[in-house]
Amino acid sequence: MAGPAGETDPEGGTQIDRAGRRDPAWPSTVEIFDTTLRDGTQFEGISVTAADKLKIARQLDQLGVHYIEGGWPGSNPRDDEFFRRAAEGELDLETSTLVAFGSTRRPKGKVDSDPTLANLLSAQTSICCIVAKSWDYHVLEALRTTLDEGVAMISDSVQYLVDAGKRVFVDFEHFFDGYKHNPEFALRAVEAAAIAGAEVLVLCDTNGGSLPNEIEAATRVVVQMFPDITVGMHTQNDTGCAVANAVAGVIAGATHVQGTINGYGERTGNCDLTTFIPNLTLKMGIEGLPEGRLAQLTSVSRTVAEIVNLPANDALPYVGKSAFAHKAGLHTSALARRPDAYEHVDPATVGNSTRTLISDLAGRSTVDMKAKELGLELDGQQMGTVLDQLKELEHAGYHFEASGASLELLMRRATGWRNPFFACESFRVIVEHRPGVSDGAAENPLGHYDGVDTEATVKLIVDGERIMAVGEGNGPVNALDAAMRAAIGHLYPNLAKIKLSDYKVRILDTSKGTGAVTRVLIDATDGEHSWTTIGVSENIIEASWQALADSVIYALLKAC
Repeated sequence: MAGPAGETDPEGGTQIDRAGRRDPAWPSTVEIFDTTLRDGTQFEGISVTAADKLKIARQLDQLGVHYIEGGWPGSNPRDDEFFRRAAEGELDLETSTLVAFGSTRRPKGKVDSDPTLANLLSAQTSICCIVAKSWDYHVLEALRTTLDEGVAMISDSVQYLVDAGKRVFVDFEHFFDGYKHNPEFALRAVEAAAIAGAEVLVLCDTNGGSLPNEIEAATRVVVQMFPDITVGMHTQNDTGCAVANAVAGVIAGATHVQGTINGYGERTGNCDLTTFIPNLTLKMGIEGLPEGRLAQLTSVSRTVAEIVNLPANDALPYVGKSAFAHKAGLHTSALARRPDAYEHVDPATVGNSTRTLISDLAGRSTVDMKAKELGLELDGQQMGTVLDQLKELEHAGYHFEASGASLELLMRRATGWRNPFFACESFRVIVEHRPGVSDGAAENPLGHYDGVDTEATVKLIVDGERIMAVGEGNGPVNALDAAMRAAIGHLYPNLAKIKLSDYKVRILDTSKGTGAVTRVLIDATDGEHSWTTIGVSENIIEASWQALADSVIYALLKAC
């Protein structure tokens, strides 16, 4: 029997057709306007340089978004430097168009002497996007002017920029709140921009408090009022509905959507383009990016996260590391027979891939799939050994979902492989706390004193030869790492490229206080690839050594 929207394949299984089915009432294409460089940088924890913004812009251009909002010229030296360097040729965009952001003229001011409008012109972009008040409450209380002046500010500013040869987009701040409170004024503000020559009328859910039904209804009114002008959406995620609200706007006829990579943005963030774009293309059958670019989405998501120095969100739909990860034995058993059984789209369409997670929930098919993913062949006995070890180790506190490198080493050992690089005879760590204040330094505000020395000694066996080395560091892990490198670095030059990029400690049984079992995760990189290893022990230094040793062994294995 055929499955939903599918047909029976030659082997008797069901081939599910998940291609987007576009409703004839929906638009065929939607413009993607990325504001990661402006609104996205307001996300807590993000601080970028002009050079960082240039790197991100190149990623966005590679992805193929229609517009890149670069920032607000004149608001800070970083944005001024960005636009200057872009104008001087450091940003050679092939697909996207750069946009400068600003605001309307000031109340009772003149456009030809307004500093914000002057800065927009000096940015030398072909498109200017200005924010305008469309909620009467803001005009009366925030601007402290009349509604007539609020409308004139919009009309005058748009006309001035159009006369200067600029394409003009207008972001109507708090449009949906304004529409609920005083629809006559909200629509009057939009009309003023349209008459003055605005190319795109962007309806903003600035507070992020609207729901999809409200967004769709209000947007449909604007689309019907201005059938010959592009209507856009700018949604915030304060109700968790930013992507859904953008989709609702498109259903109502909007053909321009603003958002950010990974949903970065003020407070809880903006419409996440890494979710919205594949929803648009794969679920609704609407074109959002040039053909062939969607497969770059995962790479761009992770690269941007790296540039802004934030950890990638593994749980993001489509592009997250966990988006197509399968842990339960029932799921992985079905996946082994039918790859599409538990995946709503082919991960490759967005540049992601299926991952099989190994844990104490694993079954034989899970282990078999993971082994094949690693290029290993396990017989029945070896597979049983791995399963038994996994269940025992995870019960003790190991977490192999998060430590793929340690998992691979465990599975290799089940096949009879043994680490050929070194064996640890013993290690010792000495931490010496030197009380007192040296060199006239002031006492630590918490009552502690500076002056802690850490020294590690390791005794390793390499090809039957005993090697002892000492290392110093700012802590036990750093000292152990230094000692290990001192012992075998001359034998394995590739170690020089290996850097520890993150170190995480978790207490597993808080009821035991300082005697609790500790889990340590170490992330390492050789500059091209990254991996994670794990150690578990009641002794935090032992747990750290386990993770550190596995990390080095894994690096040497991959370098061979």
